[in-house]
Amino acid sequence: MLSNILISVRMLIVLTFLTGVLYPVFVTGVGTAIFPYQAKGSLVINNSKIVGSELIGQKFQANKYFWSRPSGSDYVANPSGSSNLGPTSEDLKKAMLDRKKDFTSKNYLPEDTKVPEDMLFASGSGVDPHISLDSALLQVKRIAKERAFDSIKSDKLIDLVKKFEEKPQVGVLGENRVNVVMLNLEIDKI
Repeated sequence: MLSNILISVRMLIVLTFLTGVLYPVFVTGVGTAIFPYQAKGSLVINNSKIVGSELIGQKFQANKYFWSRPSGSDYVANPSGSSNLGPTSEDLKKAMLDRKKDFTSKNYLPEDTKVPEDMLFASGSGVDPHISLDSALLQVKRIAKERAFDSIKSDKLIDLVKKFEEKPQVGVLGENRVNVVMLNLEIDKI
């Protein structure tokens, strides 16, 4: 019986070292060597200063910026999450209607405009950095007006949105989307 316990303790020590130390160090080393930008968090640097990550959405409330998708966690990455409100929830319905009214009025859109779902409902993680191309294009008029762009700069803004459109991963995973953090950094350069 004592020999069985000693064998079990040895196996525990060996497996703990292999799976808890050796494997994570190996995977981190390989990941850092092959994908150094991604392994360090896909950090966005502007003027030698870290301003965010391509993978984590930020709260943009100023009218001169594209707005991110609503967040159930107020864009706090740790812990991230959604509201857990179900499809029959009156609170969810009210929040969605309030978001639609706010979005249409502040973007100078008719009340009957079909607002894309990603501007009405929070993402599951609460920190999604992407919005749909339609959501971005519906915000162009507001941003152009706020920044006092003439028609040439407004057209340039539309072209910029389309330039930042990302295709689905591997051609099939997800939808076409625009990274709000990257787009907002770029429009400050116009």
